[in-house]
Amino acid sequence: MKTILRAKNIQKVYGTKGNQYKALEDIDLEIKEGEFIGIMGPSGAGKSTLLNILSTIDTPTSGEIIIADQNIVTMKEEQLSDFRRNNLGFIFQDYNLLDTLTVKENILLPLALSKVPAKEIENRVKEIADMFGIQEILDKYPYHISGGQKQRTAASRAMVTKPSLILADEPTGALDSKSATDLLESLTALNELNRSTIMMVTHDAFAASFCKRILFIKDGGIYAQIQKMQNSRQEFFQKIMDVLASLGGGH
Repeated sequence: MKTILRAKNIQKVYGTKGNQYKALEDIDLEIKEGEFIGIMGPSGAGKSTLLNILSTIDTPTSGEIIIADQNIVTMKEEQLSDFRRNNLGFIFQDYNLLDTLTVKENILLPLALSKVPAKEIENRVKEIADMFGIQEILDKYPYHISGGQKQRTAASRAMVTKPSLILADEPTGALDSKSATDLLESLTALNELNRSTIMMVTHDAFAASFCKRILFIKDGGIYAQIQKMQNSRQEFFQKIMDVLASLGGGH
């Protein structure tokens, strides 16, 4: 199975000598194609720092990160911007949709920027809208749709470019339980049918139970890791709760 992401000895230190804070220490991580991996841990454990570094938003103090066979640590800003557009998809808690564009226009924006032919844009938007169940609202504007529909639009936009890796930061954080379940079921379907590779940071054990593997971070390092294997989602949820209890601290 192809390795999509490999991170070695990732360190992130803030501050200057004598007043330093280590946010991440010796993180080693490998994500294979088709994985749906969750990152969990108490507040301040380093989850968001790790996500920001792997998503090229921030840089590590030291270490190596290879995504889609390219070393992102050595790239210049212009290369990084192209790399992000061609290889990464982002789903944030706050949607980041453009209110002046329709749902359809929001979804196709990254394809238009990459100069994908119009016919292919139509096909891809239709395919992804079907997958996320938002065909009915393609002509509406973001201010006319619910939070759950906004997040499914944002997820469609992240995935329409068929990125090597999808990075989701608390994607269910602002959603009610039905909308959260709808989104997570759609992500699971994409992961299973299209072999989409997804890494999701979440504090929510229910959301995490949709993943296939979970890394728990504590004090900037990897504390534990569990895999779903043959467990049902309920059994996996219970395993997650057990590890979170042993971790302590707020989630």
